Amino acid sequence: MKHNIALIGFGTVGQGISEILLSKKKYLKDKYNFKFEIVAVADFAYGNCYNPKGLDIQQMLEEAQAKKKFSKDLYDKDTLTLIKKSNANIVCELTYTDLTTGGPAIDHVKAALSSGKHVVTSNKGPAALKYQEFKKLAKKNSVKFLIEGTVVAGTPIINLTRGPLAGCEITKIKGILNGTTNYMLTEMEKGMDYASVLKVAQDLGYAEADPTGDVEGFDARGKVCILANVVMGAPLKIADIACKGITKITPKDIEKATKEGKRWKLIGCVEKKDGIVTGSVNPEMVELSHPLAGVMGAKNALTFTTDMLGDVTIVGPGAGKIETGFSILTDMLSI
Repeated sequence: MKHNIALIGFGTVGQGISEILLSKKKYLKDKYNFKFEIVAVADFAYGNCYNPKGLDIQQMLEEAQAKKKFSKDLYDKDTLTLIKKSNANIVCELTYTDLTTGGPAIDHVKAALSSGKHVVTSNKGPAALKYQEFKKLAKKNSVKFLIEGTVVAGTPIINLTRGPLAGCEITKIKGILNGTTNYMLTEMEKGMDYASVLKVAQDLGYAEADPTGDVEGFDARGKVCILANVVMGAPLKIADIACKGITKITPKDIEKATKEGKRWKLIGCVEKKDGIVTGSVNPEMVELSHPLAGVMGAKNALTFTTDMLGDVTIVGPGAGKIETGFSILTDMLSI
């Protein structure tokens, strides 16, 4: 079977998965018998395109990278119509994240699943706000709703719990879920103050012009919510998760941790105790002997506490064009 793919959003992740698919097309066919065409692309900046036989993705990448609008196979109807009417059987929702309302992404996912199309997404909005609802809708329509890229980009977190850790009871997941704040804390330990390191993080592109989502812990909180729903099966909402960021950490706090043989990390945690699941995001002083303490810079890491293997820690990139694009690929291959 040849899969027809629609990309909703052609920014960093949309371009990343497009580059991967172009460069690995023969490999994916030979290794996994994964044959595909990208038949639809929708982007609010570049336009909507549709060709049921396949789009010229190389040209579209060149146009997007030159900040030009798409010029070929233009589609004059809105994105929801494109999702419903196209011959795509896999819809990749890759638009911007809105953890308050879910933005247009929630409507995109609902339209795709209701139309009997698989959905793969790296967008935290639908996963954090509507996971239980979309899981039921996908099951009703005999399709998949897959979200590996919503937690730690391409580092296999959700797939780890469904595959290699299957059979273990996971009672706690604790870790570094935001690369921006981990980078900032790493540099503060070297002697920089909060304001200075924030500016450097913004200059490097780790932090946005408005860094609130990262430094106040909101990005990590959304990921904790996803882990609670997906791994623990608990219908936690974002508002249920206590959250505190790193904005109040001072050089004195850093010095105190160093003297005690510890290191500050912004820790997201979801835990099941006596059948009750709770979630939190807080700065914590982590013992240097713990695997999470050695994770520096913009890396992410999670420790899973299990009944049969004890603690298992996975470390990897939490962002990036190709890294997040890889998460979309792994979910498509599982379909």
